[in-house]
Amino acid sequence: MYFNVRVYGLLINNLNEVLISDEQEYGMRFTKFPGGGLELGEGLADGLKREFLEECNAEIEIIRHFYTTDFFVKSAFNNSQVISVYYLVKNTSPLNLIFKEVVFDFDGEGDVLQSFRWVKLPNLPRETFLFPTDQHVAKLLMSEI
Repeated sequence: MYFNVRVYGLLINNLNEVLISDEQEYGMRFTKFPGGGLELGEGLADGLKREFLEECNAEIEIIRHFYTTDFFVKSAFNNSQVISVYYLVKNTSPLNLIFKEVVFDFDGEGDVLQSFRWVKLPNLPRETFLFPTDQHVAKLLMSEI
């Protein structure tokens, strides 16, 4: 077993909605916050900025640290222990994305699919997310409202 370090951004707009990502990969469908795995030699901030550029085609600024995994999580995809770090972020350039209303409303076909939704924070049940760390972060976000 090895460590798998992941970094995610909590982007909340002026309507008190958080950006979430619906994805299909590895034969699974899941909802998560935008972000992903660090690359070798990359710091957390640089990794999160790269992930937002890759996934959302947007530049972000990190506002503050929000949460780091403090319990054991085994990866759903491989034999690694996942450590996830979450930051509150804001976009420094407009989001040029198509926002969906329906879960898993993907454009196109293929093995790897992604779509984005805005969800009002009072309406973000932890069951929205498949992965336990995202569920915990959703609960923490709800407690801050």
